[in-house]
Amino acid sequence: MNDELMIGLVSISDRASSGVYEDKGIPALQEWLGSALTTPWRSVTRLIADDQPGIEKTLIELADELGCHLILTTGGTGPARRDVTPEATLAVADKEMPGFGEEMRRISLNFVPTAILSRQVAVIRKQALIINLPGQPKSIKETLEGVRHADGSVSHTGIFAAVPYCLDLIGGPYAETNASVIKAFRPKSAIRQG
Repeated sequence: MNDELMIGLVSISDRASSGVYEDKGIPALQEWLGSALTTPWRSVTRLIADDQPGIEKTLIELADELGCHLILTTGGTGPARRDVTPEATLAVADKEMPGFGEEMRRISLNFVPTAILSRQVAVIRKQALIINLPGQPKSIKETLEGVRHADGSVSHTGIFAAVPYCLDLIGGPYAETNASVIKAFRPKSAIRQG
């Protein structure tokens, strides 16, 4: 069995996908995952426009054809007319995981009152956990990693703490994290020794 974690990274932006400006979402995700994950992983990336059929097609390709265990999207989750990432994500879902969206907004409220305008969702499709993240690199890091006090201690745990155990439950590879970035949480009975 291949224990390598396969991660789909999808940046959703009309302007970045058409070359108006450089995409910052995928590089931010790759950098953060590189510091956070201690188990083998590789990523497949897609830079696409804010277009619901296109987003749905990309998510289906990453989950069904490429077998990604985790798919992280960035962008397209606000209230603007072109923001359709949550609709596309829900359209391809087998199960919704509402706790992720609730917690992402709660984390972001530590920084900006407009966090309540975010419509991020998370779902499961087949063997893949799909999570809609914010569009800004700083917000991506805060959402995944959490909020820290001035001394570096964690005041609000990021959502990624729950991701490895969720992957366990849906049949994905056993993923471990660098506890100084984000400590993966598992019940004692689910922790592998050695």
